[in-house]
Amino acid sequence: MSTPLIDKYVQAFLETLLMVSVSAVIAIVTGLLLAVVLTVTAAKSLYPRPRFNKALSITINVFRAIPFIILLVALLPVTRFLVGTTLGTWAAVVPLSINLIPFYARIAQVSLNDVDPGLIEAARAMGCRRWHIVRHVLLPEALPGIIGGMTVSVIAMINASAMAGAVGAGGLGDLAIRYGYERYETRVMFEVIVVLVALVSLIQFAGEWLARRVDHKR
Repeated sequence: MSTPLIDKYVQAFLETLLMVSVSAVIAIVTGLLLAVVLTVTAAKSLYPRPRFNKALSITINVFRAIPFIILLVALLPVTRFLVGTTLGTWAAVVPLSINLIPFYARIAQVSLNDVDPGLIEAARAMGCRRWHIVRHVLLPEALPGIIGGMTVSVIAMINASAMAGAVGAGGLGDLAIRYGYERYETRVMFEVIVVLVALVSLIQFAGEWLARRVDHKR
């Protein structure tokens, strides 16, 4: 493999890491916040707001139903407004984040809903404030599931970043399209797949290890 091509691999890999890491932070933080809001505003929960809860739930479902490639195109004006361009690595962060926020919000919500209601009732009986219950009971008890959801979401984001590369976002997807598909260099396509599989496997292993470690410490 020539040095220029190796440099392209390194550059594409770093672009993918940048896209995924920045988008993951935005999506996970925002998605977890939405999940907490959905959980505590449900009927008979800590802050019951049924109408607000239903409206938020419908909004999340709408965004979840939109295929990423359509969302990518639909958000072009928003992307241009926020980052000043619709091409490149930073431009991909906007649709990637918005695509994964509702996805992770639902995963985190499931983990929060699985927390034993008896623990919450016991905390309320002890006179704990509602926010303290969220901070010291709800989130810690759901943490292993939340971390597992992060792992799934980051892997889904890697897949989406490869798709974003096909429309000028850079990264490994762009490399596979430009060299592996357009120039019929099958080896490049295969090597990109190997890199992506290795990256996904590493993230899966790290996520499972961290979830087990947190679960054992509870």
